[in-house]
Amino acid sequence: MTDFAAARYFMVEGQIRPNKVTDHRLVDVLSELPREAFVPESARGVAYVDDDLPIGKGRFLLEPMVFARMLQAVAVQETDRVLDVGAAGGYSTAVLGRLATSVIGLDCDEGLTAAATAALAGQGIANAKAVTGPLAEGYAQNAPYDVIVVEGTVPEVPAALTEQLAEGGRLVAVVQGSGSVGEVRLFQRTAGIVSSRILFEAKPHALPGFEKKASFVF
Repeated sequence: MTDFAAARYFMVEGQIRPNKVTDHRLVDVLSELPREAFVPESARGVAYVDDDLPIGKGRFLLEPMVFARMLQAVAVQETDRVLDVGAAGGYSTAVLGRLATSVIGLDCDEGLTAAATAALAGQGIANAKAVTGPLAEGYAQNAPYDVIVVEGTVPEVPAALTEQLAEGGRLVAVVQGSGSVGEVRLFQRTAGIVSSRILFEAKPHALPGFEKKASFVF
């Protein structure tokens, strides 16, 4: 039988703290929240692996270190309204729910949304809601958001998402570069203008629904 408390401890001490994650609120949540509660039973034994974790249907949870560094970069505050894009089984939404005032966990798969809803309720996280819809379109009915987190690699961040940022809002995503490794980028809206900068390199799996549309050449 897996000792999940020990696995969670070693995730934090072996993957999180040594990789420049110093936000004590974030570290506390990662130390306490049971990641295994948000993955299929078949994956629970490897819930704390230091890699993207496959959860079925071609979907993955982000590698813990990458996820933690992305969340630290957007500096989630207790008063923030958050959109979690590609929420899958709800783990990322739950972490954000412990850090922010309210969270929308968006996924394109109704089955994953149902699983996330059940898992969030099981952990007593009442300020987070799982919804279903196209990932690249965001969730405009609850916009604007102070923070948007994109849980996977995308070829580019669509305007539909950056337009849902509040003034001073931050968005973090892994944008595919010219090679096989992506760039974790932090976007921010200031005086109505959205700018971005590269934070570090990472190689998460791609999120569905962000594929560039083919263009016709005449």
